Amino acid sequence: MTKYIFITGGVVSSIGKGITAASIGRILKSRGLRVTIQKHDPYLNVDAGTMSPFQHGEAFITNDGAQTDLDLGHYERFIDINLSKDNSITTGKIYNTVISRERKGDFSGKTVQIIPHITDEIKSSIKRLNKAGQTPLDVIIVEIGGTIGDIEGLPFLEAIRQFRNDIGKENVLYIHLSFFPYLKAAKEIKSKPTQHSIKELRSIGIQPDLLICRAQAKLTESVKDKISLFCDIPKDGIIEMRDVESIYEVPLVLEEQGLGNLIVRMLQLSTEKPDLKEWREMVNRLYHPERKASIAVIGKYVRFKDAYLSINEALTHAGIDMKCKIETKLLDADLLLKNDLKNLLKGIQGILIHGGIGRKGIEGIVKIIKFAREEKIPFLGICLGMECALIEFARNELKLVKANSVEFDPDTPYPIFDLLERLEEVNIKDESLRIGSYSCNLTKGSIAYKIYQRDRIEERHRHSYGFNNRYLSKFEQSDIMFSGVNLENNLVEIFELKNHPWFIGTQFHPEFKSRPNRPHPLFKSFLEAAIKMNSSEV
Repeated sequence: MTKYIFITGGVVSSIGKGITAASIGRILKSRGLRVTIQKHDPYLNVDAGTMSPFQHGEAFITNDGAQTDLDLGHYERFIDINLSKDNSITTGKIYNTVISRERKGDFSGKTVQIIPHITDEIKSSIKRLNKAGQTPLDVIIVEIGGTIGDIEGLPFLEAIRQFRNDIGKENVLYIHLSFFPYLKAAKEIKSKPTQHSIKELRSIGIQPDLLICRAQAKLTESVKDKISLFCDIPKDGIIEMRDVESIYEVPLVLEEQGLGNLIVRMLQLSTEKPDLKEWREMVNRLYHPERKASIAVIGKYVRFKDAYLSINEALTHAGIDMKCKIETKLLDADLLLKNDLKNLLKGIQGILIHGGIGRKGIEGIVKIIKFAREEKIPFLGICLGMECALIEFARNELKLVKANSVEFDPDTPYPIFDLLERLEEVNIKDESLRIGSYSCNLTKGSIAYKIYQRDRIEERHRHSYGFNNRYLSKFEQSDIMFSGVNLENNLVEIFELKNHPWFIGTQFHPEFKSRPNRPHPLFKSFLEAAIKMNSSEV
């Protein structure tokens, strides 16, 4: 019988429910349990694909092409599993499904209502995580987005309230994550906001079984006694979670406080002895680097750190593997034209350019790519980074001075990149967005082949434009090697520059498949090249 854990959050947003859910997943997986996690986001967008990175951070891409909340990235990295569109649920997705069914007459003329139709669809989305014909999962963790008290989250809370009655109290666990503010003037932690948060939960019929307390100071025994008394939670079920240096330490902190054993006991799970040895060793390497490297990350949304979350994590993973502390310098692409790059990039050992949409900042990106190419600085261009790198090379080396992408200049005489469905010799038609996992065949003898050590790879994509094969031969007569191609659609996936220490562009997004205990080979190779530039001891 599958067991279910529902995680809610109170008092403030951005409290860390995603990291907590992912950490619980890691703790349970370390006991030999088969675990997955689902995120419920109460916004009306069907998915995160059209949402501004400034508001919601990056859109994380799954193998099957779902554009999801960034918390799914945390889930994948912590539990080391691949998730799918079924792991991401939004209000928009639920309503879209129910309304589509109503239009087809599936409800036989009944009045369609929030209860039971919307709540039933929410419950069905949870149950669908157990696939037909497969062994049922041991534990399904469900994170409810938003903060208790938000009106848009009520249907999800009602659904998980019903869920316990539907499948039995012994199969469901409610965990509440709350914030305890510290009043400096009074020199004490206040529990009243948490009391009100739990009161709100109890008013709709949910009594938390466990409470995880986010606090910047240690909880006193008197505070724990008060919470236990007023919130009806056993004192041993009150878990303290103070800020730590790295999110990857969170599973270890929670495990040390006995959270894993509590969950196992309360859900009556049959498990193996917990084994977090590999995770502890990984965190130890993170906290005890032997060298450091400085990487410039250039993008359009650098003012908001979550916009490039997976990029930053992938760099960190490579650093963990190589016992190297990564110091990232975030540079706004739009400001590069106004700066002297030699001074701006002083001490930089590697340059990374991430994806993005639209013409804003493009000329600054082209300028810095030229600098990286000529100054022999290791360079990794991802999606937009690859696009701009080939534009730069076409302009300055192939003498196609007005070369561009149709995305940035619809009237360019040399459309190095064009919309996928307009590309000649490419087998993609009527598809505005190529998203999800696609294959790439590698050229033997290339740097890409040496990095992956495989003939064929699978990577995740999210793009509407592709390299124009009309210019293939002209590039191949130069120092450019197209070392990775998707044979099914005849699309260039990887290029590399000869006679350079390390200069690679990818159409795909390798950052989405990196793990803290298993760094992506491209990021690891990129960091190795950067370290060779001029690494220093910590």
